Parts: sequence; structure tokens; C-alpha cells
Amino acid sequence: MASFKCKGIYLGNSSTISGQNEKINTKFTIKDYFDGEKTTEDTEVKMQKIVIKDMLKSGQVDLVVSGELSNQIGISNKVMSEFGVSHLGIYSACASFTEGLIVSASVLGSTQLKRALTVVSSHNLNAERTFRFPIEYGAPRRITQNFTATGAVASLITKDPTNIKIESCTIGKVIDFGVKDANNMGAIMAPSAANTLIEHFKDLKRNATYYDVILTGDLGKLGSELFIELLSKQDITLKNYIDAGSELIVDKKLTDQGASGPVCLPLYLVEKILQNPKYKRILIIGTGSLQNPTIVNQKNTLPSVSHAVSLEVLN
Repeated sequence: MASFKCKGIYLGNSSTISGQNEKINTKFTIKDYFDGEKTTEDTEVKMQKIVIKDMLKSGQVDLVVSGELSNQIGISNKVMSEFGVSHLGIYSACASFTEGLIVSASVLGSTQLKRALTVVSSHNLNAERTFRFPIEYGAPRRITQNFTATGAVASLITKDPTNIKIESCTIGKVIDFGVKDANNMGAIMAPSAANTLIEHFKDLKRNATYYDVILTGDLGKLGSELFIELLSKQDITLKNYIDAGSELIVDKKLTDQGASGPVCLPLYLVEKILQNPKYKRILIIGTGSLQNPTIVNQKNTLPSVSHAVSLEVLN
């Protein structure tokens, strides 16, 4: 496992946007899944543009690192064709935000570049159509199935000191636990989340009490339970644990599990965790199910990856 400490890299301001089902206050919101656009893909493009333009009001950046769930990250590529800023596209599914932080911090730490944006998005109709069924089909949702969150987040990574330091990172391994059901992403992702956390503690010689809060991205209710069970087999007990997806969408008419999607982790991090003064040492673990429609339709087992980033809120 590759864990490393960062030196002189900080998390700056963020801009957030969400839909109507996400139970969180964001800077911007869209009125419905189309929000005046012809297609939902256009809506996701619009959301990314809104948060990027909002962040660029405070100054230009040297680099944008972005990703989402569309095939070949087409949404991100379309967006960045209009900004004229150097771009690195990434894909770790719902772990893309933490991958983006790691890539941004690594580039800034090893070059003369000073400011980067990490951007992620997801849209319920786009993701559900790609990986499951369009909701218009009226297909019943399985009890293990998460509900893709709608929104976008752009976060500034900078060498200019702020009150939030990117302290260390752990790059996850791809784990295949043999799960074939794309409607049970919690079971797919829990093993990689547990593996990354265990390796993070081992590499940096820490334990669960080091952090005020440990935040996973979108394991959901079942995935969180499996995550805790896997950790218990290594004698690790978490008393300071939250799963962002489980808290972001709580409407039982939509899902029994909670939300999924790349925006779950950063939305909850920015609008909840970083707003709470009791959290000084924060570990975020992005959790990604690395599937595509072809692999799912061929009934293959589905791998997962999870990346961790440690943040320190400075006095």
C-alpha cells in the first residue's frame, strides 16, 4: 500500500450544488433533473460548469483534476473543453474525489504549479441508466441498492496556507471479493474500504482514536455494516465513523441504503464535517465500485478501490 505524507499542501474553499433529494444545504441547487436542459447529460455538464465558474471567481488555477460516472468521463471532458485550463481526467468511480485530491496534491507537491481544482459530479438519471435501469422503467429497486446522488463539487487544492491541511494520503489497492451483483455496491466496496483503512493505520502507525471522524463515501447501510464487521476481524473498532451516502439520502421511498455517487463524500465533507468545529483530524475514504455495463452484463465479478486522505483543521 502506498501511503505518504504531504508537505505544504492545503484544502481551500469549495463550491457545491445538489438536487432536491439530497438532504443537505449546498451553495447552489437545481430545480429538477433537467433544470431547463434538453438532456440530463447537459444538466450534469451545467452543474460542473456552475461550481467551476464559481471557484474561478477567486482566481485562476493551473490545473483541473476531474471525473464522474459517464462512459469515458465524457461529462468532464465536455466541460473542460470550454475552460482552457490544463486537465487531468480521472476515474475511480465513487472514489474519484479522493483520487482527485491525491493527484492534485502530488502534482502541486512536485512541480511549480500552485493551485488546482478537484471536481466531481454525478446525476441520478445518467448513472442509473448506465449501470442499472432508467427510473422511467418503473423497475422495483432491490433492498441492497443505493440511489445515485445528484450534484457536483469543486474544491481548491493550493500551496497557499489555509486552515485545512492535506496531511497524508493512502492509495488503495483494487480488491475483488467475488461479488457479481451490481445492485449491491456496499458488498462490493466494503472489502476495499476496510483494506485501505487497515493499511493506512499500519503505514502511518495510527489507530482509530487518532481521528475525530472517519468518513466513507457511499457504502450505504449494508456496506457500512460489512465494513465494520471486516474491521472487527482485525480487532479494529470505530466509534467515530460516518458513511456520507447513508446520511445524504434518507427517503425510504427512494432507497433503504442511502446515496451513492462521487459527490456523496465531498458534499457531506464540505457542508457537514468541515462546518463542525469538533472535527480537527479527519480521515476521508472514497469508495468506488469499478464496474462498467459490459462487465456487469457478462456476469463477471466486480472489483473495487478505496483511497484515503487525512485532513487536519488548523487552529
